[in-house]
Amino acid sequence: MSGDQAANVVWYVLALTLVGSALLSRRFSLKSALGMALAWIAIFLVVLTVFSYRQELGFVATRVQTEVTGAPRQQTVGKAIHIAMASDGHYWVEGSVDTTPTRFLIDTGASITALSQATAQQAGLAIDQQRVAMMQTANGSVEAKYSVVPALTVGAIRSSDLQVIVSPAFGEVNVLGMNFLSQLKGWRVENGEMILEPQ
Repeated sequence: MSGDQAANVVWYVLALTLVGSALLSRRFSLKSALGMALAWIAIFLVVLTVFSYRQELGFVATRVQTEVTGAPRQQTVGKAIHIAMASDGHYWVEGSVDTTPTRFLIDTGASITALSQATAQQAGLAIDQQRVAMMQTANGSVEAKYSVVPALTVGAIRSSDLQVIVSPAFGEVNVLGMNFLSQLKGWRVENGEMILEPQ
């Protein structure tokens, strides 16, 4: 039996015990006893629902707190970076391409980091005009060219000589892909936050 199954069994036993003890400790009419039983069943279902969806509810609470209090979306805890989900449902992180401040969308489905044309120009990156990559996007196939970022930094995390692709088709969006994330000790989503752990 797994830990979750065992926890569910415990909840069922506790709920039945509470209902049974409440009914046996007092004398009620059949109508009162039925009403009491239904009330306990409703309480049990609410508690079970909260317990079953505790992680999702924690995520919602984190998002609400971030939106209401204006808490920082990006915080460093030790060396790890904690990033709150934005209102658009994505994780955005502040970093730099060399010394150029850059905002990145973290995309675990992207194999390579992608930069907008404007970001590449501001950072003074050399674009390889000979190598062309054809990328599939929601708007169809787009052409991108390769470059290398001498230093891409996010908090305490630094990647040197990182290969990227550049295209005006990306608009103003910069994407942090798996060739950056795979250099980390680990990354995960926990309680509505994405956590990046450096080596």
